[in-house]
Amino acid sequence: MAKPIHMMVRVLDEARSVDFYRRAFGCEIADRYAFDGFTLVYLKAEDSPFEIELTINHGRTEPYPLGEAYGHVAFAVADLEAEHARFQQEGLAPNPIKEFHRDGALMAKFFFVTDPDGYRIEMLQRHGRYR
Repeated sequence: MAKPIHMMVRVLDEARSVDFYRRAFGCEIADRYAFDGFTLVYLKAEDSPFEIELTINHGRTEPYPLGEAYGHVAFAVADLEAEHARFQQEGLAPNPIKEFHRDGALMAKFFFVTDPDGYRIEMLQRHGRYR
């Protein structure tokens, strides 16, 4: 069976993106590989094997068009309100907390934040199918 191991996003400014993912999710650099023309930076949180791969194409000066295909990546947390407050304190500009209800019951409680390159990230309260 296949196992998810990382997601990749193209970023303009390595330091800015590493700082965002460190402050937002506690990710630290697990590996960094410089090649001719591009650099790969793998970020990992202490309590998860899943990694975020940042691709920095050398010489790129224009933001990447996000198009309509990318939706978001999601993280589940034990205390959504505390994470939301922490994101605000870090100056990460989280959107307001929202709730989805289905058949009269809470399906999801969440907020979104956007990384420095415009990628949307969903933060979900651990609940139901979102564990």
